[in-house]
Amino acid sequence: MNATLKVRVWRGDAAGAFREYEVPRRESQTVLDVVSHIQRALDPTLAYRFACRVGMCGSCAMTVNGAPRWTCRTHVDRVARGGRLEVAPLRNLPVIRDLVADMREFFDKWARAGGQFKGDRSRHDEFARVSPQSEKRGLADAGIECIGCAVCYSACDVVARNPDYLGPAALNRAWTLVNDERDAGNADRLRAVAGDAGCLSCHTHMSCTERCPKALSPTAGIAGLKRAVAVAALRGEL
Repeated sequence: MNATLKVRVWRGDAAGAFREYEVPRRESQTVLDVVSHIQRALDPTLAYRFACRVGMCGSCAMTVNGAPRWTCRTHVDRVARGGRLEVAPLRNLPVIRDLVADMREFFDKWARAGGQFKGDRSRHDEFARVSPQSEKRGLADAGIECIGCAVCYSACDVVARNPDYLGPAALNRAWTLVNDERDAGNADRLRAVAGDAGCLSCHTHMSCTERCPKALSPTAGIAGLKRAVAVAALRGEL
């Protein structure tokens, strides 16, 4: 192991450039450790996000050597090439400054895809009961652990080509609600995801599934939405 690591870090806004730093190598060093060392010891003006440091919040997601990753869970030993590392903000999102991407567009699309639960019961009604063994519960459970880190969105080539595309996370969320037997908003939700910017635009590149830190498969959820949209269209519901 080399004593130091050469690290290229994106500085500035979308029109910025990479700046190189030399960082000491450490045992079990993560990419977030590297970025934190630069900000604390070499350049206090460096802007970046992090919170939990243990892979729970997803706020430390950045582009590392060309691939979106959680930097707190990415060890330098796994990704450094020849003692070099390149760290940039997430792709497909506006850059606020340095390694900080603007997440508003990502969450706005989540909302446009019908990502909010819509119930039809009041507090005076009995609790809805969903069997853990039901098929729909299983389909919802397969995608429900998404924490909105935007790694899949950054990895998506369709978003890169078509900025209006809702993206894997928003569509995965819509799929979990389509399979929630308590939800009463599916008609509007399927209309929201059936347009040109919706599930039918997915090319099934599998980049979102490959990169998801939670080992989810947004690709499978999007395929389910395509089937649901087709069925609704044949029934004249769209």
